[in-house]
Amino acid sequence: MREPLHHYMKVGIIHFMAYPACMKGEGPVLESLQTFIEDEFFQLVEMAPITDPAVRKEAMARAKAAKLTVGMAGQPVVLVNKLNLNSLDEAERQRAVDMIKGAIDEAAEGGMKRIAVLSGRDPGPEHRQAAMAALATSLKALCNYAAGFGMEFALEVFDQVVDKCALVGPVETAVQIAGMVKPECPNFGLMVDLSHLPLLGETPRQALLPVKDYLMHIHIGNAAFRDKAHPAWGDQHPRFGVEGGENDVAELVEFLRVLLEIGYLSADKQDLPAVSFEVKPMPGEDVKIVIANAKRTLMEAWRLA
Repeated sequence: MREPLHHYMKVGIIHFMAYPACMKGEGPVLESLQTFIEDEFFQLVEMAPITDPAVRKEAMARAKAAKLTVGMAGQPVVLVNKLNLNSLDEAERQRAVDMIKGAIDEAAEGGMKRIAVLSGRDPGPEHRQAAMAALATSLKALCNYAAGFGMEFALEVFDQVVDKCALVGPVETAVQIAGMVKPECPNFGLMVDLSHLPLLGETPRQALLPVKDYLMHIHIGNAAFRDKAHPAWGDQHPRFGVEGGENDVAELVEFLRVLLEIGYLSADKQDLPAVSFEVKPMPGEDVKIVIANAKRTLMEAWRLA
């Protein structure tokens, strides 16, 4: 691909994955955010809710001054608090909805226009359809709430049997839930992550073509799952090309080609679509090296796509 990649996508990064100490909304939020504020390669940063209101206000002010778009990542809210939007226990399901509404409130306060979450754990085939119905009920309530702030709402597709064991899930579950929610909630969409495809046993074509009409957001990264002794086993997003990992330049090239084919990536769009790195340093690694690895991998893959 000869044209600059920034003509086709809004390149982002997941802040709390690059800096895991910030996942619970605490730690060196401002210091680490400054890395992306000062790097014009990035147009988007996805952040977890920030605990301290003063830090939250300063973070948003700095990002706005730098023309860096900020998106709300609700995934840490779900994972840290063990929320289940598809629970068959009504009190547990409602608790999850209420806590995500709190994240939407914070996102709206900061002027964010998109939030993303993941489903709860897969209950197994016997209760799967009931869980899908419960998830649809939760998502409709949350999408309607987010719509009141002019906000889009994305559901990220995770693995179902390896690590997170989420209801959504294999591509057929993603298609099903989108078909249940999207007709009533135009602000709903799906987020697909290259990192999760090996865990799902899906190729880019298998994962993307069936959901092309629902696709709202993209994550790119790596995974390692064949050896449980691997320091980044499971859904841990190690750097591209790590020994024992699944994704590097060739896999990203294939992924980008399908995104171009289905029209997700296009230079004709006024509002460029999001493609965010989800990369995490392994023990002993320098986060700046991991970020540089990601940027170079994307540039090389784009050249070949």
